[in-house]
Amino acid sequence: MIYISEEESAGLVTHDLAYAAAREALAAASSTQSGVFPAVLGRSCDPGNTFSVKSGWSQALTGVKVGSFWSGNPARGLPRHNSTILLLDQESGRLRAVIEAGEVNAYRTAASDAVAADLLARKEARVLAVFGAGNQALYEVAALARIRPIDTVLVVANPSPRRNTFVATLAERGLPARTVSAEEAVQAADIVVTATPSRAPLFQAEWVGPGTHVVSMGSDAPGKQELPAELLQRSRLFCDLPSQSVQIGDFQHARAAIEAGELEVTQIGDVIEGRAPGRLSEEEITVYDSSGISLQDLYIAEALIRSKAKQTTRG
Repeated sequence: MIYISEEESAGLVTHDLAYAAAREALAAASSTQSGVFPAVLGRSCDPGNTFSVKSGWSQALTGVKVGSFWSGNPARGLPRHNSTILLLDQESGRLRAVIEAGEVNAYRTAASDAVAADLLARKEARVLAVFGAGNQALYEVAALARIRPIDTVLVVANPSPRRNTFVATLAERGLPARTVSAEEAVQAADIVVTATPSRAPLFQAEWVGPGTHVVSMGSDAPGKQELPAELLQRSRLFCDLPSQSVQIGDFQHARAAIEAGELEVTQIGDVIEGRAPGRLSEEEITVYDSSGISLQDLYIAEALIRSKAKQTTRG
């Protein structure tokens, strides 16, 4: 059995590795030769400690990811978010690999949003608005800055030392950032990414200008919502997996209209594979609902295994 520790996986992962794995996984998810099972959401005896179980299969891989959020971990010197990926042997069903992937999960999530943005955002998109200043926000900005010439980051978050550190870290990485109001950020942005646990819209639909690309990645459970429903009515809609998006993603708030055929949702894997178009004009607004699917975890786990094997061979 293959085992990769948290320290090893954090040392192996890169944005390039995550992007390639995410693109492959999202393409696989739109194939008839794959399956993604409904996410299982649970909690411990402390309702502040939650976890999710996501599983799936493709022609190449079968497995499970368990992600956890333990709210009191910082007081113990530990991260709130943890992740473990289990790969099963395709022939025997026995355990093939265990990968601890806490930091990897942040790369994996941001990579999906970068793959979609590369297909949907305007080529000259330079102004990025990010809602949230938590752990995931930094990875989102880094991943999006790889695929578009981002030269301004507008941060919308409540005042806190964490927000100040976030802005300073971006500046150190050569990405000029400043804190602004939600209205100012959205009106100026070429790309908007929401990375929050919100249960209500973070901005008004009329603030979104023509040609904007919007990413919702914080909505990953029933009741969560980051985008105004009115925005979906005047945008082209994309997601990682339609069946999951309407269950736990931001599109749950447009589920009736989607299921009635009043709103059309395109799976991003179909755009990757050329079965559906991406952005059609410089003026249209595109929305990507990034609820996070199990195949992303399985494919990045396989990429980490290959990367470790290469290092071992070189060593």
